[in-house]
Amino acid sequence: MEEENKTVVTEFVLTGLTDIPGLQVPLFLVFLAIYFTTMVGNLGLIYLIWKDPHLHTPMYLFLGSLAFADACSSSSVTPKMLVNYLSKNHAISLFECMAQFYFFGSSATTECFLLVVMAYDRFVAICNPLLYPVVMSKSLCTQLISVSYLIGFLHSAIHVGLLFRLTFCRSNVIHYFYCEILQLFKISCTDPTVNTLTVFIFSAFIQVFTFMFIMVSYTCVLFAILKKKTDKGMSKAFSTCSAHLLSVSLFYGTLFFMYVRPGSGFAKEHNKMYSLFYTIIIPLLNPFIYSLRNKEVIGAVRRIMKK
Repeated sequence: MEEENKTVVTEFVLTGLTDIPGLQVPLFLVFLAIYFTTMVGNLGLIYLIWKDPHLHTPMYLFLGSLAFADACSSSSVTPKMLVNYLSKNHAISLFECMAQFYFFGSSATTECFLLVVMAYDRFVAICNPLLYPVVMSKSLCTQLISVSYLIGFLHSAIHVGLLFRLTFCRSNVIHYFYCEILQLFKISCTDPTVNTLTVFIFSAFIQVFTFMFIMVSYTCVLFAILKKKTDKGMSKAFSTCSAHLLSVSLFYGTLFFMYVRPGSGFAKEHNKMYSLFYTIIIPLLNPFIYSLRNKEVIGAVRRIMKK
């Protein structure tokens, strides 16, 4: 009888970052500017790589794929967030909620593996430069990118599939700015232990495995750089790898705090900040991290502008 009397939730309400009325319009303007800059930065980088023949190399092919993943990641969260700032109706249907999490989750997982691929690319380029054209062939690069996206889609599909075993009847209010999976567990009236363990195990495995691979690759790269005798070679290698490591540190630091550390996902305000960082800020920063100190990208911009 108790189960029959429960009202099953088919629509959620996102509370956003804050419910203070006076902050809604300023926050809308801030995040609109961030989203516009994010899309211009990432899509502009993709366009630049596509148009300039000098950038038709494996490293920039991977960078273009990363920029696309960042654009998808930001687009899965920010537009709905912007609409909610100007609307009194913050509702999101169950299907839209699942879709939002699916596209964000697949983009984030894809980014983990693209960062691994980029680390491997730098390892081969710096540690085995003579073999680089043979090892990093066009077909291998295409396969590595395809596998990265495939893993992202499959990983997210597993979690979405498990979400459909849950029913939501306690509350329909998600105290977050998007449909974050741990927040959905909180309002489930079905025991989410299986889901929670799956998130923890998959997140720990993927994040630890990819992070360790990246660290091993860059450790080998560091030793190879230190053996270089020319200052020019060392400077170029350090410049390229430092950008990659900065992006890796920002991305993995926030993901570890959210999904792998003990008790992750159950504190409120600081978890919103972690989520804000990897959903919105990192996609904004990545194209600039990889481009500002990159002479080849700057050169490509100048050539495009001259045309």
